[in-house]
Amino acid sequence: MSTISTIKMTAHQFLELGEDPVGVRLELVNGKVAVSPSPTPDHSYVDSMLRHLLISHVKARDLGQIYGDVDTIFGPHDVRRPDVIFFAKNRLHLISNKAMEGPPDLCVEILSPSSAKTDRADRFEQYRGGGVGHYWIIDPDQRTVDGYKLQDGLYALAGRGKASDTVCLPPFPDLPIPLAELWRPK
Repeated sequence: MSTISTIKMTAHQFLELGEDPVGVRLELVNGKVAVSPSPTPDHSYVDSMLRHLLISHVKARDLGQIYGDVDTIFGPHDVRRPDVIFFAKNRLHLISNKAMEGPPDLCVEILSPSSAKTDRADRFEQYRGGGVGHYWIIDPDQRTVDGYKLQDGLYALAGRGKASDTVCLPPFPDLPIPLAELWRPK
């Protein structure tokens, strides 16, 4: 009779693996290593443009720090890498040398064809359950953004925009985001 180990990898064991191989994005989901493909050009363009807007805004107002694609611990067996992450100034102590050790104030996921279901369902629930205060989902194909705010343990839609709308989403109500600038020119 053979025995198969069912021990889950912990977040701290996962972080000891070191950097991802080139062209591969690894996350830990319920104790199992999950592999994601590299971002598409549309995804990368939105990421770059949004990060530029957010960094400028956050830095000018000394609000905290913006990060991207870094290991973020969401539980003892879960390490995700949100596309864009914001930590408010009073919560920067949650950032260690290896990973984010607590829920960000904002997580942004930019949909790719392979990630849409995961970002809208699995991550949505994980970020909600993990206490992420704000979650934005950006869809480059549909050219939409949905912003959610955590209220009483549930995400409530806090704002929505499409195409060339200009939106202001929490936690940055004074930052107008011209969506037309996010979309990669065709």
